[in-house]
Formats: sequence, structure tokens, C-alpha cells
Amino acid sequence: MWKRDYEGFLCSLLLPAESRSSVFALRAFNIELAQIKDAVTQQTIGLMRIEFWRKAVEDIYRDNAPQQPVARELWKAIKRQNLTKKWLMKIIDEREKNLDDRAYRNINELEAYAENTQSALLYLTLEILGVKDIHADHAASHIGKAQGIVTCLRATPYHASRGKVFLPMDICMLHSVSQEDFIRHKQEQKVKDVIYDVASQAHVHLEHARSFRKNVPVKAFPAFLYTVALEDYLNKIQKADFNIFHPSLHQKSPLLPLQLYIRSWKKTY
Repeated sequence: MWKRDYEGFLCSLLLPAESRSSVFALRAFNIELAQIKDAVTQQTIGLMRIEFWRKAVEDIYRDNAPQQPVARELWKAIKRQNLTKKWLMKIIDEREKNLDDRAYRNINELEAYAENTQSALLYLTLEILGVKDIHADHAASHIGKAQGIVTCLRATPYHASRGKVFLPMDICMLHSVSQEDFIRHKQEQKVKDVIYDVASQAHVHLEHARSFRKNVPVKAFPAFLYTVALEDYLNKIQKADFNIFHPSLHQKSPLLPLQLYIRSWKKTY
């Protein structure tokens, strides 16, 4: 798991011991779904894999988990914490919709995708931590959206190398930037302006999430440690003058484990 979701793995290590195995199961489930799009060349095969997980979740809630390692661990987590099926299904449904190889029409569409995947994952993490609080839910919604936007930015060089661009079309059109500009690694100011606008939206969500901090139960804070990684990336992209192809953006931050530990010790996010 640490290879596929290094930052998520580090964050999970800092969760209370009794919650850790359930969150690991949840993140492994998310990784299984997330890698389908890149692992298949035919959409039909991708749909079949998505359908496997949809049936697996249905079977898990009937107490009949399939003999697949991640599914078995997910079943144990659901049994332990009585997790809400709706959020798992939302993640599956959204991943299915995302199998279409097309850019997001606008930033709202990207945020909706992030809400139904990353935010849903955080709602489930809060359930594992035993947190039922509207302020924590609001914070989770904004952090999930920020994470979805940052994930889209981080994946842009990889997708561009494969001739694909998923950045919101409305922002690209606003700056008269074409998909070809990203595929050719152009570094004109207008290309950087697109990245600035998208990154700024992630920052806005991060700030919104932190505005609820005084009202969020301390018990919920471990679920939100990923904000450290998001902040780190947004700082790096700013230092790189919003050049999405800058080499520094592809390097793991050596100080991230320490930063996460300090944030965890301070009981904040």
C-alpha cells in the first residue's frame, strides 16, 4: 500500500491503534478502484472490475465476503465499525463514471468527483474513529475536494505523457489553453495561469476546512492529517511558479513524516 499511497500510508500510521487496520482496509479498497482506469486498455474490462467490487460490497453487507484479500479486510472493518454502505457505493459509482477518458467540463465537476471519492473516504474514516459531528463532516467535505483537485494536478504530467488531459475545460478555455499545450509541455504564462487557478481552488477548500477547526472534535483530527501533504504540494507548486512539469513536484518530501508527526502531536490539522 505504501507504494501506491505513500502519504495516505504515513497518515494511517498516526491513527489510534484500534482504528488503523480498518483504515488500511479502506485505503486498500480505494487503491484497488483507483488503479482500474490506468490498468485496463478497454473500458469493458474496467467496467467488469468495477462490477466485481460493487457485487463484493453487496455480498459483504450480506455477510458473504468474497475470498479476495482486500475484500476480506474490508468485511472485517465493516463488521467492526458498522460502516455506512452508501459511502462505499458512492466511491464505486464515481469511479465507474470516471472510466470515461474525458476532461472535467468545469471545476464543479472535478469537485463533485472529489466529494464522492476522497470526501466519502474521509466520512468513512470519521466513522471508524467514532466521530459523528456536522462540523467534522463539513471539514471532511472540503479536505476531500482539496485532495481531489491536488490529485488531478499531480497526475497531469503523467496523463499528458500519455496524450490525455483531465484539467477543467472551463479554466483552460478562460486562458485560451488547449490540451495540446499540456501534451507538448508548454510553459507559457497562460498555461501556468490555468494551474494557478486550479491550485487556488484547492487552497480555498483547505482554508474552509480549517475555518471549522475550533468546532471540530479533537477525536476527528487524525482523519485530517492529509492536509499536511496537500499543503506541502501547494507550497511546492507555488515555489515552482506554477510550472506543473517542474522536477521538484515529483520528489517525495523528506520532511513529510516529521511534519505529520508534529501536526499529530499538536492535535491540529
